[in-house]
Amino acid sequence: MNHSTDPHAASSVHIQERRTFAPHGRARRTVALAVASALALTSTVGVAQEQTETPAQATPPAESAMIRLIRGLMESGALTRDVGEALLVQAQTEAMAAQRTQDQAATAAAAVAAPSGATALRPEPGDVRVPYISESVRDEIRADLKQEVLAQAKQEGWAAPNETPAWAKRIRFDSDVRVRSESRLFSESNSNIEIDWPQLNVGDGYDTNPNTNLALPPVANTREDRKNQWRVRARVGLFADLSERTQAAVRIATGDDNSPVSTNETMGGGLDKDDIWIDQVWLSHKVTDWLKLTGGRFTNPFVPSDMAFDSTDLVFDEDLNFDGAVIQFAQGVGPVRLLSNAGYIPLEYSSDSFPLRSQEKMESETKWLLAAQLGADWEITDRHRLRGTAAWYDFRNISGKVSEPCALYAGEQSCSTDWSRPAFMQKGNTLMALRDVALDPLDPAGTPTPQYVGLAAEFELLDVNLNWQARVGERFYLRVEADYVQNLAYDEDEMWERAAPDRIVNNFDGSGGTNRAAFKSGDSAYLVRATFGAPTLDAPGDWNMQVGYKRIEPDALPDAYNDSDFHLGGTNARGYFVGGSYAFDKRAWFTGRWIATKELYGAPLSIDTLQLDVNARF
Repeated sequence: MNHSTDPHAASSVHIQERRTFAPHGRARRTVALAVASALALTSTVGVAQEQTETPAQATPPAESAMIRLIRGLMESGALTRDVGEALLVQAQTEAMAAQRTQDQAATAAAAVAAPSGATALRPEPGDVRVPYISESVRDEIRADLKQEVLAQAKQEGWAAPNETPAWAKRIRFDSDVRVRSESRLFSESNSNIEIDWPQLNVGDGYDTNPNTNLALPPVANTREDRKNQWRVRARVGLFADLSERTQAAVRIATGDDNSPVSTNETMGGGLDKDDIWIDQVWLSHKVTDWLKLTGGRFTNPFVPSDMAFDSTDLVFDEDLNFDGAVIQFAQGVGPVRLLSNAGYIPLEYSSDSFPLRSQEKMESETKWLLAAQLGADWEITDRHRLRGTAAWYDFRNISGKVSEPCALYAGEQSCSTDWSRPAFMQKGNTLMALRDVALDPLDPAGTPTPQYVGLAAEFELLDVNLNWQARVGERFYLRVEADYVQNLAYDEDEMWERAAPDRIVNNFDGSGGTNRAAFKSGDSAYLVRATFGAPTLDAPGDWNMQVGYKRIEPDALPDAYNDSDFHLGGTNARGYFVGGSYAFDKRAWFTGRWIATKELYGAPLSIDTLQLDVNARF
């Protein structure tokens, strides 16, 4: 190997050796480049530092820190052996060349500084004059080199201290926990003969023949208070960014049962373990920046989620999730953002083996929801925002149907329209008896007539929502909201015709009559609400409060899916609510809410609800 003092000799060796021992892979090339750059910098700085030393101070070259660094990288596997050996040869060659240059520079400096009469050393051809580099400049060069190497390593994913793995960056968690004390307070003047219709639909039905059944139907509690009922809610969601355009999610939640409108778990069940349910599971893809497709079980896409506070729960409970598929469109036009959503939501499939004990099966029936929404979001100024939406919700095939005559006395296990009873309901909608039970001709008076009930009305909703939001100061927002719903499919004549005579079983005026003249229902609902305070309760001291009023006529909307807290769920109710929240720690806050409601029509039913919550999000 050439050890000439010619300054170009080392460079030629360097180039030759790099050609001979070419690194394999981008990561190793980057490490080699970083080491070579640091080597050149160290050698130059070393020459600059040694130019003022006398020959007596010069020492033979020892194994430098750079050589030890290269050896360490080889041992750790960051450098392959062939690359490391090439760099070692280069480092040793440049160290020896630098040592000779330092010796010559030191000799020249000593000659210049010699006292009068002494013989001065003159520079020889090939000597190099190296300027002095201050300590601060060297520190800056080192820092810049380190940042460049780390930035490239992070970008290429081959080395970064304390760096999170790439797969972990694509996953995030959104979870919350709530502990609630709930008190339900009933008026002593409430009617105590309110039938619990959801319970009546359970099992084999309620026998309506007084000759064969003297027991009362299931009766709901309307007078006995329940104070300080402890309930908890926990939701844990995992959300994955599969790419810049595709996402997937799974969320689990607590719950007493498979109710679609509540994830509360009631405590005090003998200290038994609580249940966990699949609350969400969906996959979404952004076709473009303004169009997204989502399928699976997902959060309500028809409620604005980017306002300062949660939006309306007049039609759909805030805990309700949707099955099916939805298309979402959003496109900005100046200060206005246009919105559009459309969804196909299957609500319930009838059994494809119905009737169970028959060789002849009925055609499968499907209950479903078609939904479409149009809206505009206008950012009037940086402090004022107005949002308006109009939604159409068409609930298909959810109304009850009277069955064909069914001879249960002869061994038939079901009637032809048993599938049309609701899979879930709360209370308030007008109901009709579904079964046309044939009587035993040998004993008509003694024939049991077990009965189910279904919805008497059809539901095609127009929902108009208007939100005005104003920023007050730097931390607070004021939002005023109005929501109005009209059931376009409501028709009393059709309801009574479909139900046939004497099949409507509820929503009468309380006079004792059960005919058309005593019938009371309606097709509209509205909500007004004002909310003020901090939009999120992340920091200690954050707070907000709200006040509102609701009025929901019996058949304005399906009672199965709306707010389960107001009037303890359902329709045929009116009343106000007031509440507030205060953050006592980071991402932990207290909420208090009072709800006072009464019936709109029929027998008296006043319910007051007090909810005291401690919430946390992580």
